[in-house]
Order: sequence, then C-alpha cells, then structure tokens
Amino acid sequence: MSAQSASPTKTYHKAPYPSIDPTRPELSAKGKIVVVTGGGTGIGAETARYFARAGALRIAILGRHKQPLLDTKATIGADNPFTEVLAIPTDITNIDSVEAAFSHVARNSKIDILVSNAAVIGTKAPIISQISSSLLSGIIINIQGNFNVATAFLKHAAVGGGVIIEVNSAAAHLTIAPEFAAYNIAKVATARFYSSLAFEHPELAVFSIQPGAIETEMNKNAGYKEKNEGEEWEWAEGGGAADILSQYDDVGLPAAFMVWLASPEARFLKGKYLWANWDVDELKARRKEIEGTKLLELGLTGWPFQ
Repeated sequence: MSAQSASPTKTYHKAPYPSIDPTRPELSAKGKIVVVTGGGTGIGAETARYFARAGALRIAILGRHKQPLLDTKATIGADNPFTEVLAIPTDITNIDSVEAAFSHVARNSKIDILVSNAAVIGTKAPIISQISSSLLSGIIINIQGNFNVATAFLKHAAVGGGVIIEVNSAAAHLTIAPEFAAYNIAKVATARFYSSLAFEHPELAVFSIQPGAIETEMNKNAGYKEKNEGEEWEWAEGGGAADILSQYDDVGLPAAFMVWLASPEARFLKGKYLWANWDVDELKARRKEIEGTKLLELGLTGWPFQ
C-alpha cells in the first residue's frame, strides 16, 4: 500500500488487506444469494470466489461463453464445497435470456446481491473518424445490459432491499486516453443510470466503483500497459492520473472491496461512487462527513455545495 495525494484516503491500496478480508465475521455473506455478471474471468470470477469465501449460499456467474464459466465454477466449488455455484451462459443484452437466468437463480427465494460487472469497450477511434452509429453501438450495449440485469434483479430482490454493485471505471470521471469517447460516455451513463435507480429505490444499497487498474483481457485489448520505473505514461492527462493508474493492482482488491461493500459496515456509503483502492477504515472514520452529503457522488464541481 502507498499514499496518494489524489486519494480521499491517505492510504491507497494495490492489494487486499485485513479490513476487507472476506473471512471476517463482520463481512459474512452466509445465507446470501449473489449474481455476478461477466463472472467467467477477471474481476467477475475473482469476485465470485471472494463471496464464496465469505460464505455465500448460492452464487450465479453469468457470461457469454460457457467454458470460462464452467472453469470458474470448478475452482470455486473445489475450495468452497458449501457454496452452490451456478454457471449460466447469458446474453445480458437479451432481456429474455437475463430474466430466465435470474428466475433460475432465485427459484423459491430472493436474490440479495447483484454485481454488475460485464461491459464492452465499444468503438475505439477518434471522434472525427466515426459515424454516430459506431459511437452509439457500445454505449447502447453497456446501458442495455445494465438495464436488463438491474430490472431483473428488482423483480427478485430480497425483501427490504438488496445490494447492487456496478463495476464502473475511472473513465466516467477522468479523461485519461484518446479514442475512448464511446467508453467514457457509456461509463458515466451507467453510473447515472444506477444513481437514478437508487433514487427511485431507496431501500436498495447501490454503489458504483472504479475497480482499480486490473490486468484483464479488456484492459489489454484497450491497449493499457503498465508504466515502468521512470517511464512516461502517454495516456495520462497530467501526472496525477498516471501515478494512480499506471501500475496493475491485484485482482483480489476489487473482489474483497465488493464483499465489504455488501456488508452492513458500508451502508453509509450507499449511492456513492468509490475507488476500490481507498482505505475502508479511513472512509469509516469520515462517515459523518460523507453520509447524507454530495461527497463522493458524480456531479457538478462546486454545486450544490453540500
């Protein structure tokens, strides 16, 4: 861990740490039913593993490709025999496919936690070289997928509410690379979608997170590369963003952070936009400053003031 001047917590984590250990009794997911989209690989797969370590009763991993889901199911099941793992190939842009998956997961019970992790980059090109349909295609896919899984979750959400964690991106509020207009727009749009959902459903605990700089296939396909010692990072708009995002983080960090977010300890942060790298103990120490204010929400800088 290290301190970062750009972080609202003095400590900026790059890997899991004791306060977000999924085996902490305070973070227990015992008896909970969890759905993770994009659950076959990367952040989604690791998040499913961490919820299993936290004792979840049933975890459904959804994704487009069957084999990665089956592989992840096998590894989770080997280490966590008391957690039921469902691997469900699902096209989240198809509402019928999504609703069938959620019905299968819920059965005669309710779903407690949704981790909406699936996303696409969309067209990567300068705006001037695109036509509107190419720019809009990725934006629409991202919003459509989130709309489908969120509305399906609402139909099966636990009595008294549930938890939705949207895996977002710093791209929603930092312009750190050229040719990513479609992705930037999609991420801020999905974050605003979930803040709208939270406003309409105050019984839910809804969070959007920047998961950290994780070595995923999507990041590799986007052209993301780590910055070596003393090397300039060409993507960044100024040094601050480069210092924060240039080195890969442990994939367990966002996974553990999401287990913590789903626990009662994090309820004071509902509705907030958070980075998984921020220290949870320091966030808890600032509870009175954060809870019920506009701090850590997407909005217009300087207005409203509280």
